[in-house]
Amino acid sequence: MRDREPSVSLLLYHLFKWSVVAPTLGLYFRGRVYGIDQVPQHGPLVIVANHASDFDPPLVSCSVRRPVSYMAKEELFRVPMLSSAIRLYGAYPVKRGSADRSAIRAAITQLNQGWAVGIFLSGTRTDDGRIPEAKLGAALIAAKTGAPLLPLSLWGTDQIFAKGSLIPRPVPITIRIGAVIPAPASTQRDDLAGVTQQCVEAIHQLHDLGR
Repeated sequence: MRDREPSVSLLLYHLFKWSVVAPTLGLYFRGRVYGIDQVPQHGPLVIVANHASDFDPPLVSCSVRRPVSYMAKEELFRVPMLSSAIRLYGAYPVKRGSADRSAIRAAITQLNQGWAVGIFLSGTRTDDGRIPEAKLGAALIAAKTGAPLLPLSLWGTDQIFAKGSLIPRPVPITIRIGAVIPAPASTQRDDLAGVTQQCVEAIHQLHDLGR
């Protein structure tokens, strides 16, 4: 098992972060990030978060100061130039109709290569940034690899787009990072559900702190 993602991916991450994402977060969204000292900078890590906007993945990666690997539609990997770029940036393909199985296998592969893997516990965007019904996939991946889970709250991203608008609004964004949560003791459903609920509660507590 590797201790860090490939060097070329780390370089690409810093280029994109400092040229695009960090200025957008800091200047346009007046972003605040709390708890960066909680983030392990080496070794596999499962970052679990709430999800309300398409802006969330790059904001998470920027705030934790290390590249974060996410799933992406398999179709994107059929475009030659794009495929190479998003693979270097940490994306991994997921087949339609078998997302759970293929995503779990691919995420485990990424973790074994030293990546941090980002997973939104709701499985999809929610209007208020809350997690009404959490999926167990993140806990299962953590249980299979022993990787710890890191809860992260994105506050304000649900307000980035006004209804019917394609232009992002300069709303204030706050990102809070909680304490690492150990991987479940087993892949039994009760263990997975217990740790998943612990992650949800940690994220909601961070989210309730607001700005």
